Amino acid sequence: MDAKQIALDNIRNTVTENPIVLYMKGTPQFPQCGFSGRAAQVLKTCGVEKYVAVNVLADQEVFDNLRFYADFPTFPQLYIKGELIGGSDIMLSMSEQGELQKLIQLALQ
Repeated sequence: MDAKQIALDNIRNTVTENPIVLYMKGTPQFPQCGFSGRAAQVLKTCGVEKYVAVNVLADQEVFDNLRFYADFPTFPQLYIKGELIGGSDIMLSMSEQGELQKLIQLALQ
């Protein structure tokens, strides 16, 4: 197996074994870009206290290969129950409409 396939398998394991996963630049406490900071803030506003945050800047394999996993080229990326939800703009829009909260509630049951 090549490095790309190993990285994709690791990503698949992470998003399927955890109800909520946010791939971001930096951490929720110290985001390294505005979009990642907004994504973490949206989750906080939705009442999410526990989720897996993966700092793509600290993991070169994930940084290089995540865009191939779900064919989504940018960071951050939110996954709920293994499904790509999208980036910070999509998260914010869904949150404003109450859709994101419903998905989160279902994921944490």
